[in-house]
Amino acid sequence: MRILVTGAAGYIGSVLCPELLRKGHEVIAIDNFMYNQTSLLDSCFYEKLTIVRGDTRDEKLMSKHIKDVDVILPLACLTGAPICVRDPIAARTVILDAIKMILSLCSKKQIVIYPTTNSGYGIGQKDKFCDENTPLNPISLYGQLKMEAEKAILGAGNSITLRLATVFGASPRMRLDLLVNDFTYRAVYDRFIVLFEAHFKRNYIHIRDIARVFIHCLDNFENMKNEPYNIGLSDCNISKRQLCEEIKKFVPEFHILESEMGQDPDKRDYIVSNKKIELTGFKPKYNLQFGINELIKAYNVLKRNQYANI
Repeated sequence: MRILVTGAAGYIGSVLCPELLRKGHEVIAIDNFMYNQTSLLDSCFYEKLTIVRGDTRDEKLMSKHIKDVDVILPLACLTGAPICVRDPIAARTVILDAIKMILSLCSKKQIVIYPTTNSGYGIGQKDKFCDENTPLNPISLYGQLKMEAEKAILGAGNSITLRLATVFGASPRMRLDLLVNDFTYRAVYDRFIVLFEAHFKRNYIHIRDIARVFIHCLDNFENMKNEPYNIGLSDCNISKRQLCEEIKKFVPEFHILESEMGQDPDKRDYIVSNKKIELTGFKPKYNLQFGINELIKAYNVLKRNQYANI
C-alpha cells in the first residue's frame, strides 16, 4: 500500500513509519519538523520512504500527496491540554481544520485511520468502565477538538478512529510530558515526586503497541471500518499513586509525596474498557513494567529537560 503519514517525525510517527516500511509499504512522510528532530534519519535507508518537509494545513501540498495514496494516517497534532491552551488557534487549525480539509480532498476509496484520545471521556463514573458507547465529555480544548475531528472522520466513512490511552515508552522523537514517561524521568533524576489528586485514574498503552494496532487495522480494515476503538492495556486502569508505586519497584530510592493543597491541571479521571479492539484479535504485547524498564534505560541516554512538546 501507499500510505501518507502526517506528523510522521513525531512521537508516534517516528515509531510507526519504520514499522510500515518493514512491512513493505510505501510511506510518504510529511512533517514540519517543528522541534528540529532527526527521528526519521535511520529510516532514510528505505527506498520506499519519501520525506516531505511541510505543514499539514497547506492545502496545495496535501492535495498533491493525497491523490495517489491508498491510506492516510493523519498523526499531525498539537498533542495534550497544555500546548492547546497556550496556542488555541494553532490547536484548532492543526487538529480540526486540517482534518476537515484532508477529508475534503480524499476520495471515497481512500482509507483514513485516525488516532484520537480516550481523554474525551473526561470524568467517568466511579468503578464504571468507559466503552465506545459511553457519552463523550471532554474537559479540555484538546479533548474537544479531537472529538470533533473523530466525528468528522467517522461521518466521512471508510475510516477507523483509535481512542488512545495515555501512551508511554521510548521513541526517536521522545516526549517527557506524558505521565509514565514524566514520572519515570522524575524517579531517575529527582528521586521524588509530589502528587496532586493522586487517586485520579486513567488507562495506558505502550507506543510500540500503537504501531502494532495501526498495522492491525490495515490488515483487518473491512471487518473494523467506520467504528471507534479504545486502545489500552486492560490490566492497567490505575491511579497516579499506583503508577508511582510500580515505578518505585524499579527505582527503590523514589519517594512519593501527596499534597492536598494543589490541583492537577489535567482533571481526567476514568477507567476504560478495551474489549472491542480485543474482540477483533488485537492484544497488546508490552506491559507497563516493560515500559518503565525501557524508559530507565532511555534516561541514561537523554539529558535532563531535553524533550517536551511545549
